[in-house]
Amino acid sequence: MKMRTGSALALAALLNAGLLLVAVDAAAQQGSSRRESADRFRRGDPGAVVAAQMALSRQAQEKGQWTAIAEAAADSAIMFAPGQVRAKDWLKRQANPAQPMRWQPHQVWASCDGTLAVSTGAWQRADGTAGSFTTVWQRQRRGAYKWLMDLTEQQDLPLAEPDMIGGSVAECQPTPGWRPPSRDRDRDIPPAGAPVCEGGTCSGASADGTLAYTYSTSATGGRALTVQLRQQGEMREVTRVSSRE
Repeated sequence: MKMRTGSALALAALLNAGLLLVAVDAAAQQGSSRRESADRFRRGDPGAVVAAQMALSRQAQEKGQWTAIAEAAADSAIMFAPGQVRAKDWLKRQANPAQPMRWQPHQVWASCDGTLAVSTGAWQRADGTAGSFTTVWQRQRRGAYKWLMDLTEQQDLPLAEPDMIGGSVAECQPTPGWRPPSRDRDRDIPPAGAPVCEGGTCSGASADGTLAYTYSTSATGGRALTVQLRQQGEMREVTRVSSRE
């Protein structure tokens, strides 16, 4: 069947317009996806911290307890053994136990900008002892979370497992003078939250100041940790942990 030249040109124009619209829509969707990915990177994501915590527990079973903990530690991570020590220095001198510990996160609090998070949950050893943990997580330059500080406490009875893991993100009201990190270049986002100590008390905060923690140690080896999250326009305490010597 023959088609008039004018009709053929009109049809071609319509087809080209349709293809252009499809291309524009695809580009818009791709751009939207990139923006959503960048926003999620900038915002607190409790799920990413839960994934990091569960990955640590899995790696402990596969590689060995202390090996996995060392690999998941931030460069400036500290732990208590029982006094405060630089984690990587202490861990490299330890032999992995035959049966590693297991951990289960129960609750996560994250800063608005996602640079810092705190998880709490339960742990168990093969000998039947059990207890709780509170871990501070620091987001690294490429977006992965590594642990920055860990406080454990043995309990007389194992902690009850919650129906679901809780997650809370701080209210996004940055501290005065705070400037958001680059949305497009994750390498421009520096690690935040390493503790600064003065007079026996140490404290750290997210880059935007919406999550902060403070801990102290006693002469007998006891430790206390307080975590605050920005909620309803002010910093509010969300958890307080104390550990016996």
